[in-house]
Amino acid sequence: MKSFKQSFETFCKKNSMKKNSEQLDLVEKFDEFHAIIKDDKTLLKKIFSKSSQKLGYYVHGDVGVGKTMICNEFYQHLEIKKKKTHFNKFMIEVHDFLQQNQNNDKPENLITQFARVLKDKIDFLYFDEFQVTNIVDAMILGKLFQSLFDEKIFILITSNIKINDLYKDGLQREQFLPFLKTIKDKIYEHELKGDVDFRKQDVTKINRFFFPNDKKALSNINQLFRKLTKDRKKLQKEIIIRGRKFPLEQFYDGVARFDFKELCDQNLGAEDYIEIAKFCKFIIIENIPNFHEGISNQQQRFITLIDVFYENRIKLMVSSKTSLEDISSASALEFVFKRTKSRLYELTSPMVT
Repeated sequence: MKSFKQSFETFCKKNSMKKNSEQLDLVEKFDEFHAIIKDDKTLLKKIFSKSSQKLGYYVHGDVGVGKTMICNEFYQHLEIKKKKTHFNKFMIEVHDFLQQNQNNDKPENLITQFARVLKDKIDFLYFDEFQVTNIVDAMILGKLFQSLFDEKIFILITSNIKINDLYKDGLQREQFLPFLKTIKDKIYEHELKGDVDFRKQDVTKINRFFFPNDKKALSNINQLFRKLTKDRKKLQKEIIIRGRKFPLEQFYDGVARFDFKELCDQNLGAEDYIEIAKFCKFIIIENIPNFHEGISNQQQRFITLIDVFYENRIKLMVSSKTSLEDISSASALEFVFKRTKSRLYELTSPMVT
Protein backbone atom coordinates (compact mmCIF):
# COMPACT_ATOMS: atom_id res chain seq x y z
CA MET A 1 0.00 0.00 0.00
CA LYS A 2 1.23 3.51 -0.85
CA SER A 3 2.20 5.85 1.94
CA PHE A 4 -0.14 8.78 2.46
CA LYS A 5 2.59 11.14 1.27
CA GLN A 6 2.76 9.28 -2.05
CA SER A 7 -1.03 9.34 -2.41
CA PHE A 8 -1.16 13.06 -1.59
CA GLU A 9 1.52 13.93 -4.13
CA THR A 10 -0.39 11.96 -6.76
CA PHE A 11 -3.55 13.87 -5.85
CA CYS A 12 -1.80 17.25 -6.13
CA LYS A 13 -0.29 16.35 -9.51
CA LYS A 14 -3.61 15.10 -10.86
CA ASN A 15 -5.44 18.25 -9.78
CA SER A 16 -2.63 20.71 -10.60
CA MET A 17 -2.52 21.76 -6.95
CA LYS A 18 0.50 23.53 -5.50
CA LYS A 19 1.81 22.23 -2.19
CA ASN A 20 4.06 23.89 0.35
CA SER A 21 6.43 22.77 3.10
CA GLU A 22 3.83 23.36 5.82
CA GLN A 23 1.38 21.01 4.10
CA LEU A 24 4.04 18.36 3.48
CA ASP A 25 5.02 18.49 7.15
CA LEU A 26 1.42 17.67 8.14
CA VAL A 27 1.24 14.94 5.51
CA GLU A 28 4.33 13.28 6.99
CA LYS A 29 2.82 13.49 10.49
CA PHE A 30 -0.31 11.82 9.12
CA ASP A 31 1.83 8.97 7.79
CA GLU A 32 3.10 8.46 11.36
CA PHE A 33 -0.47 8.67 12.66
CA HIS A 34 -1.56 6.09 10.07
CA ALA A 35 1.12 3.71 11.37
CA ILE A 36 -0.26 4.09 14.91
CA ILE A 37 -3.79 3.36 13.67
CA LYS A 38 -2.69 0.24 11.79
CA ASP A 39 -0.58 -0.93 14.73
CA ASP A 40 -3.53 -0.49 17.09
CA LYS A 41 -5.56 -3.02 15.10
CA THR A 42 -3.21 -5.87 16.08
CA LEU A 43 -4.22 -8.13 18.96
CA LEU A 44 -1.06 -7.53 21.01
CA LYS A 45 -1.44 -3.77 20.70
CA LYS A 46 -5.02 -3.97 21.93
CA ILE A 47 -3.91 -5.95 24.96
CA PHE A 48 -0.88 -3.84 25.88
CA SER A 49 -2.00 -0.43 24.60
CA LYS A 50 -0.87 2.53 26.70
CA SER A 51 -3.52 4.78 28.19
CA SER A 52 -1.27 7.75 27.35
CA GLN A 53 -1.37 7.03 23.61
CA LYS A 54 -2.63 9.89 21.48
CA LEU A 55 -5.76 8.98 19.56
CA GLY A 56 -6.18 11.80 17.10
CA TYR A 57 -5.26 15.07 15.46
CA TYR A 58 -6.77 18.53 15.83
CA VAL A 59 -5.69 20.57 12.79
CA HIS A 60 -6.38 24.29 12.86
CA GLY A 61 -5.34 27.23 10.72
CA ASP A 62 -6.66 30.13 8.74
CA VAL A 63 -9.25 29.82 5.98
CA GLY A 64 -8.03 28.18 2.79
CA VAL A 65 -4.58 26.96 3.87
CA GLY A 66 -5.45 23.39 2.86
CA LYS A 67 -6.62 21.77 6.14
CA THR A 68 -9.76 20.20 4.75
CA MET A 69 -8.07 19.20 1.49
CA ILE A 70 -5.33 17.25 3.31
CA CYS A 71 -7.65 15.76 5.92
CA ASN A 72 -10.16 14.68 3.28
CA GLU A 73 -7.41 12.90 1.37
CA PHE A 74 -6.14 11.25 4.55
CA TYR A 75 -9.67 10.08 5.34
CA GLN A 76 -9.97 8.57 1.86
CA HIS A 77 -6.58 6.89 2.31
CA LEU A 78 -7.66 4.98 5.43
CA GLU A 79 -8.89 1.42 4.91
CA ILE A 80 -10.77 0.95 8.18
CA LYS A 81 -14.31 1.41 9.45
CA LYS A 82 -14.73 5.17 9.43
CA LYS A 83 -17.19 8.04 9.44
CA LYS A 84 -16.96 11.65 8.27
CA THR A 85 -19.51 14.09 9.69
CA HIS A 86 -20.17 17.73 10.34
CA PHE A 87 -20.07 18.54 14.05
CA ASN A 88 -23.64 19.94 14.07
CA LYS A 89 -25.01 16.80 12.44
CA PHE A 90 -23.13 14.54 14.85
CA MET A 91 -24.47 16.39 17.90
CA ILE A 92 -28.02 16.02 16.56
CA GLU A 93 -27.42 12.25 16.51
CA VAL A 94 -26.11 12.37 20.09
CA HIS A 95 -29.08 14.36 21.40
CA ASP A 96 -31.51 12.09 19.54
CA PHE A 97 -29.94 9.04 21.22
CA LEU A 98 -30.14 10.68 24.65
CA GLN A 99 -33.76 11.68 24.13
CA GLN A 100 -34.84 8.28 22.82
CA ASN A 101 -33.26 6.51 25.81
CA GLN A 102 -33.84 9.11 28.53
CA ASN A 103 -36.03 6.79 30.62
CA ASN A 104 -33.48 3.97 30.61
CA ASP A 105 -30.52 5.48 32.45
CA LYS A 106 -28.71 8.61 33.65
CA PRO A 107 -27.49 11.01 30.91
CA GLU A 108 -23.80 10.34 31.67
CA ASN A 109 -24.36 6.58 31.36
CA LEU A 110 -26.28 7.08 28.12
CA ILE A 111 -23.32 8.98 26.65
CA THR A 112 -21.10 6.00 27.46
CA GLN A 113 -23.64 3.71 25.77
CA PHE A 114 -23.68 5.97 22.70
CA ALA A 115 -19.90 5.64 22.39
CA ARG A 116 -20.11 1.85 22.65
CA VAL A 117 -22.79 1.68 19.97
CA LEU A 118 -20.66 3.90 17.75
CA LYS A 119 -17.57 1.74 18.32
CA ASP A 120 -19.45 -1.27 16.94
CA LYS A 121 -19.75 0.66 13.66
CA ILE A 122 -16.51 2.61 13.29
CA ASP A 123 -12.89 2.90 14.43
CA PHE A 124 -12.23 6.39 13.05
CA LEU A 125 -14.30 9.59 13.30
CA TYR A 126 -13.60 12.73 11.25
CA PHE A 127 -15.11 16.13 12.12
CA ASP A 128 -14.65 18.82 9.49
CA GLU A 129 -14.90 22.43 10.77
CA PHE A 130 -15.32 21.88 14.49
CA GLN A 131 -16.84 24.75 16.46
CA VAL A 132 -18.87 24.94 19.66
CA THR A 133 -21.54 27.64 19.91
CA ASN A 134 -24.32 25.83 21.78
CA ILE A 135 -24.30 25.65 25.58
CA VAL A 136 -26.22 22.35 25.48
CA ASP A 137 -23.43 20.79 23.38
CA ALA A 138 -20.70 22.41 25.47
CA MET A 139 -21.98 20.85 28.70
CA ILE A 140 -21.71 17.24 27.47
CA LEU A 141 -18.63 17.32 25.24
CA GLY A 142 -16.20 16.43 28.03
CA LYS A 143 -18.00 13.20 28.90
CA LEU A 144 -18.74 12.44 25.24
CA PHE A 145 -15.15 12.68 24.01
CA GLN A 146 -13.77 10.86 27.06
CA SER A 147 -16.18 8.02 26.23
CA LEU A 148 -15.08 8.01 22.58
CA PHE A 149 -11.43 7.83 23.64
CA ASP A 150 -12.20 5.08 26.18
CA GLU A 151 -13.60 3.06 23.28
CA LYS A 152 -10.35 3.68 21.33
CA ILE A 153 -12.08 5.57 18.53
CA PHE A 154 -9.50 7.58 16.60
CA ILE A 155 -10.55 11.17 15.92
CA LEU A 156 -9.54 13.75 13.31
CA ILE A 157 -10.74 17.34 13.65
CA THR A 158 -10.31 20.44 11.50
CA SER A 159 -11.06 23.93 12.76
CA ASN A 160 -10.18 27.57 12.22
CA ILE A 161 -9.77 27.95 15.99
CA LYS A 162 -7.04 26.62 18.26
CA ILE A 163 -8.19 24.32 21.06
CA ASN A 164 -7.85 26.87 23.87
CA ASP A 165 -10.13 29.31 22.03
CA LEU A 166 -13.04 26.90 21.58
CA TYR A 167 -16.29 28.23 23.09
CA LYS A 168 -14.40 31.35 24.15
CA ASP A 169 -16.58 33.74 26.17
CA GLY A 170 -19.41 31.16 26.06
CA LEU A 171 -21.97 30.81 28.85
CA GLN A 172 -20.77 28.72 31.81
CA ARG A 173 -17.46 28.11 30.04
CA GLU A 174 -15.94 26.77 33.27
CA GLN A 175 -18.03 23.63 32.74
CA PHE A 176 -16.47 23.30 29.28
CA LEU A 177 -12.89 23.25 30.59
CA PRO A 178 -12.82 19.46 31.30
CA PHE A 179 -13.40 18.90 27.59
CA LEU A 180 -10.41 21.09 26.72
CA LYS A 181 -8.21 19.10 29.11
CA THR A 182 -9.44 15.78 27.72
CA ILE A 183 -8.88 16.71 24.11
CA LYS A 184 -5.42 18.18 24.74
CA ASP A 185 -4.40 15.03 26.63
CA LYS A 186 -5.60 12.67 23.92
CA ILE A 187 -5.08 14.53 20.63
CA TYR A 188 -2.13 16.12 18.82
CA GLU A 189 -2.76 19.77 18.03
CA HIS A 190 -1.25 21.02 14.77
CA GLU A 191 -1.43 24.51 13.29
CA LEU A 192 -1.30 24.57 9.49
CA LYS A 193 0.08 27.89 8.33
CA GLY A 194 -0.11 29.53 4.93
CA ASP A 195 -1.11 32.74 3.20
CA VAL A 196 -2.97 31.42 0.13
CA ASP A 197 -6.63 30.45 0.00
CA PHE A 198 -6.28 27.24 -2.03
CA ARG A 199 -10.00 27.21 -2.77
CA LYS A 200 -9.54 30.38 -4.84
CA GLN A 201 -6.49 29.36 -6.86
CA ASP A 202 -8.29 28.66 -10.13
CA VAL A 203 -11.31 30.89 -9.68
CA THR A 204 -11.16 34.05 -11.81
CA LYS A 205 -14.77 35.20 -11.57
CA ILE A 206 -17.74 34.78 -9.28
CA ASN A 207 -20.72 34.65 -11.60
CA ARG A 208 -23.42 33.61 -9.13
CA PHE A 209 -22.83 36.29 -6.52
CA PHE A 210 -24.75 39.48 -7.34
CA PHE A 211 -24.43 42.84 -5.62
CA PRO A 212 -25.72 45.34 -4.76
CA ASN A 213 -29.39 44.45 -4.29
CA ASP A 214 -30.73 46.51 -7.16
CA LYS A 215 -32.91 46.03 -10.23
CA LYS A 216 -29.99 44.70 -12.27
CA ALA A 217 -29.19 42.01 -9.70
CA LEU A 218 -32.84 40.99 -9.49
CA SER A 219 -33.07 40.86 -13.29
CA ASN A 220 -29.98 38.62 -13.51
CA ILE A 221 -31.30 36.26 -10.85
CA ASN A 222 -34.75 36.09 -12.43
CA GLN A 223 -33.21 35.31 -15.82
CA LEU A 224 -31.01 32.52 -14.46
CA PHE A 225 -33.85 31.20 -12.30
CA ARG A 226 -36.10 30.88 -15.37
CA LYS A 227 -33.37 28.93 -17.16
CA LEU A 228 -32.86 26.63 -14.19
CA THR A 229 -36.56 25.86 -13.80
CA LYS A 230 -37.57 25.84 -17.46
CA ASP A 231 -38.05 22.06 -17.58
CA ARG A 232 -38.90 21.57 -13.91
CA LYS A 233 -42.34 21.43 -12.36
CA LYS A 234 -43.19 23.63 -9.38
CA LEU A 235 -44.00 21.37 -6.44
CA GLN A 236 -45.76 21.88 -3.12
CA LYS A 237 -43.10 20.99 -0.57
CA GLU A 238 -43.18 21.24 3.21
CA ILE A 239 -40.46 20.04 5.53
CA ILE A 240 -41.52 18.87 8.99
CA ILE A 241 -38.89 18.50 11.72
CA ARG A 242 -39.88 17.67 15.30
CA GLY A 243 -43.31 19.13 14.65
CA ARG A 244 -41.96 22.34 13.07
CA LYS A 245 -43.26 23.04 9.58
CA PHE A 246 -41.14 24.85 7.01
CA PRO A 247 -42.73 25.37 3.58
CA LEU A 248 -40.61 25.64 0.43
CA GLU A 249 -42.63 28.34 -1.33
CA GLN A 250 -40.56 28.32 -4.52
CA PHE A 251 -39.45 24.74 -5.08
CA TYR A 252 -38.94 23.29 -8.54
CA ASP A 253 -37.83 19.66 -8.18
CA GLY A 254 -34.38 20.23 -6.67
CA VAL A 255 -34.15 23.99 -7.21
CA ALA A 256 -35.31 26.32 -4.42
CA ARG A 257 -35.41 30.08 -3.98
CA PHE A 258 -35.43 31.88 -0.63
CA ASP A 259 -35.12 35.32 0.85
CA PHE A 260 -32.44 35.55 3.53
CA LYS A 261 -35.07 36.30 6.17
CA GLU A 262 -36.93 33.05 5.43
CA LEU A 263 -33.83 31.03 6.28
CA CYS A 264 -32.21 33.06 9.05
CA ASP A 265 -34.79 35.24 10.81
CA GLN A 266 -36.72 32.21 12.02
CA ASN A 267 -35.50 29.97 14.84
CA LEU A 268 -33.95 27.37 12.52
CA GLY A 269 -30.82 25.31 13.11
CA ALA A 270 -28.52 22.72 11.58
CA GLU A 271 -31.21 20.02 11.67
CA ASP A 272 -33.54 22.16 9.53
CA TYR A 273 -30.83 23.11 7.05
CA ILE A 274 -29.73 19.48 6.69
CA GLU A 275 -33.30 18.55 5.81
CA ILE A 276 -33.50 21.33 3.19
CA ALA A 277 -30.22 20.10 1.68
CA LYS A 278 -31.73 16.62 1.21
CA PHE A 279 -34.22 17.97 -1.32
CA CYS A 280 -32.24 20.74 -3.03
CA LYS A 281 -29.28 20.67 -5.38
CA PHE A 282 -29.34 24.35 -6.32
CA ILE A 283 -30.45 27.13 -3.98
CA ILE A 284 -30.92 30.87 -4.48
CA ILE A 285 -30.60 33.14 -1.43
CA GLU A 286 -31.54 36.78 -1.92
CA ASN A 287 -30.88 39.91 0.12
CA ILE A 288 -27.95 38.87 2.32
CA PRO A 289 -27.41 41.86 4.63
CA ASN A 290 -24.40 43.43 6.26
CA PHE A 291 -24.17 41.81 9.68
CA HIS A 292 -23.73 43.58 13.01
CA GLU A 293 -24.36 43.00 16.73
CA GLY A 294 -28.08 43.66 16.33
CA ILE A 295 -28.51 40.63 14.05
CA SER A 296 -25.77 38.34 15.39
CA ASN A 297 -28.28 35.49 15.90
CA GLN A 298 -29.20 35.67 12.21
CA GLN A 299 -25.52 35.69 11.31
CA GLN A 300 -24.86 32.60 13.42
CA ARG A 301 -27.71 30.82 11.61
CA PHE A 302 -26.25 31.92 8.27
CA ILE A 303 -22.84 30.52 9.26
CA THR A 304 -24.47 27.18 10.14
CA LEU A 305 -26.50 27.28 6.92
CA ILE A 306 -23.43 27.73 4.72
CA ASP A 307 -21.55 25.00 6.63
CA VAL A 308 -24.38 22.54 5.97
CA PHE A 309 -24.70 23.52 2.30
CA TYR A 310 -20.93 23.25 1.86
CA GLU A 311 -20.87 19.81 3.43
CA ASN A 312 -23.61 18.72 1.02
CA ARG A 313 -22.04 20.51 -1.99
CA ILE A 314 -25.16 22.57 -2.70
CA LYS A 315 -24.68 25.00 -5.59
CA LEU A 316 -25.66 28.56 -4.69
CA MET A 317 -26.69 31.80 -6.35
CA VAL A 318 -27.01 34.79 -4.04
CA SER A 319 -27.63 38.51 -3.93
CA SER A 320 -26.10 40.76 -1.30
CA LYS A 321 -26.10 44.34 -0.15
CA THR A 322 -22.34 44.52 -0.75
CA SER A 323 -19.54 42.52 -2.34
CA LEU A 324 -18.54 39.29 -0.63
CA GLU A 325 -15.31 40.79 0.71
CA ASP A 326 -17.17 43.78 2.16
CA ILE A 327 -19.94 41.95 4.02
CA SER A 328 -19.55 43.10 7.62
CA SER A 329 -19.78 40.92 10.72
CA ALA A 330 -20.76 41.07 14.36
CA SER A 331 -17.47 41.44 16.24
CA ALA A 332 -17.80 38.14 18.14
CA LEU A 333 -18.23 36.21 14.88
CA GLU A 334 -15.58 37.90 12.74
CA PHE A 335 -13.06 35.07 12.93
CA VAL A 336 -15.40 32.19 12.09
CA PHE A 337 -17.12 34.32 9.42
CA LYS A 338 -13.91 34.26 7.38
CA ARG A 339 -14.58 30.58 6.74
CA THR A 340 -18.18 31.33 5.75
CA LYS A 341 -17.01 33.89 3.18
CA SER A 342 -14.48 31.48 1.73
CA ARG A 343 -17.08 28.72 1.44
CA LEU A 344 -19.62 31.10 -0.04
CA TYR A 345 -17.00 32.14 -2.59
CA GLU A 346 -16.49 28.53 -3.57
CA LEU A 347 -20.17 27.57 -3.70
CA THR A 348 -21.03 30.51 -5.97
CA SER A 349 -18.03 30.12 -8.27
CA PRO A 350 -17.81 28.55 -11.75
CA MET A 351 -15.77 25.70 -10.20
CA VAL A 352 -18.98 24.34 -8.65
CA THR A 353 -20.92 23.29 -11.73
